[in-house]
Amino acid sequence: MATIAQRVKTFNSNRLPVYTALKYQLMAENPFRFFRGTSHLFYEDLQQSDALPGYPSTWICGDLHLENFGTYKADNRLVYFDVNDFDEGILAPATWELSRMVTSIYTGLDSLGIGKKEATRVAQLFLNKYSFTLAMGKPRYIEPRTAHGLVKDFLDKVCERKQKELIRQRTEDRDGKLVLRIDKVRFYPLEKELRKELSAHLQEWMKREPLLRKRYKVVDCAFRVAGTGSLGLKRYVFLVQQKKDPKKYLLIDMKQAVASSLHGRTTLIQPSWSSEAARIVAIQERMQNICPALLGTTRFREEDYVIKEMQPTADRIDFLLLQDRHKDVECVVEDMALLTASAHLRSAGRQGAALPDDLIAFGAGHHWQQSILDVGIRYTQQVKKDYKEYFDAFKEGFFLNTTHSFKPTRKPGPAPRT
Repeated sequence: MATIAQRVKTFNSNRLPVYTALKYQLMAENPFRFFRGTSHLFYEDLQQSDALPGYPSTWICGDLHLENFGTYKADNRLVYFDVNDFDEGILAPATWELSRMVTSIYTGLDSLGIGKKEATRVAQLFLNKYSFTLAMGKPRYIEPRTAHGLVKDFLDKVCERKQKELIRQRTEDRDGKLVLRIDKVRFYPLEKELRKELSAHLQEWMKREPLLRKRYKVVDCAFRVAGTGSLGLKRYVFLVQQKKDPKKYLLIDMKQAVASSLHGRTTLIQPSWSSEAARIVAIQERMQNICPALLGTTRFREEDYVIKEMQPTADRIDFLLLQDRHKDVECVVEDMALLTASAHLRSAGRQGAALPDDLIAFGAGHHWQQSILDVGIRYTQQVKKDYKEYFDAFKEGFFLNTTHSFKPTRKPGPAPRT
């Protein structure tokens, strides 16, 4: 049987080595970061365990965890807090989505030094709020006027930010021309030929976008680094300038789309998507209340990408900073439960997903909740065991053939506790 390090390395073998090296480094920080970067391990193990009821069928984001919720500016220019990562999206049992979220609660709170008893109480809060919202049968959403607690503070804060602030932080003046700031943390340089080809590609793409057509021109582009699980995929950022008002700029994100890590893990029949990017966008459109601005797809060099506006409001709550704020954690987790149930209700009945009445009945029952908690408790121990094995392999240089060309800016986390 393959070791954990071998399974991780095999899964990431088709990604860009230098940026995959950064992913390996970040995953070594702590068990929660490791869990975030290894959804493939979770679903491989879950598929073999047969520990959960395989119903009801729902559209899931596929990688639901504490830090895959955040704020963004939608195409109606309002700010929302919602699930915001759909790369692993697929039709699967709702219990799979819930078990990954509950495992993230146990793993994340353990990283904060919060014990099993308290983590179980928070996980139960999540499941109870999810069940209640589902049983009500009406999707809800969270924006500044409906938010409360930490999420409201978070939304109010990011609403104050302006696009020009983001532009100022991410750009610099070079010989009288505004260009992207290549800090080798968020943005990395591109080879001249690739940069030229990408700029021409986006310029053509903008011609098909009503909001951008004949109004903007590409000024600069770079490689973008963000997240954990998707590191190593090709991802680019573009600086585009308004033609009529040269002082106005936008940032556009273009991220490679690959198959979901759940592909082949479920027996449910999936739609025949025209591309992986089309899958991601379609599921996002079904599950979110309102989607981010400029969300769409494109194809570059025979590879598919998801494209959208990059915004100053695209923030996530860092749970590792909430160590002594238990009430805030509870409040945010309940909001996440409401949003998860709402996303499932919103996408109900679409291409094989359970009907709303089936979801309402599922929410009204509580017999399945204990099995979700049991999986979360058991798999959290598995995550800690896997992380220790991974950490040891990382220290011993198992990943050196992919990390030799990367100069880390962060140190890996402390040695895991046994």
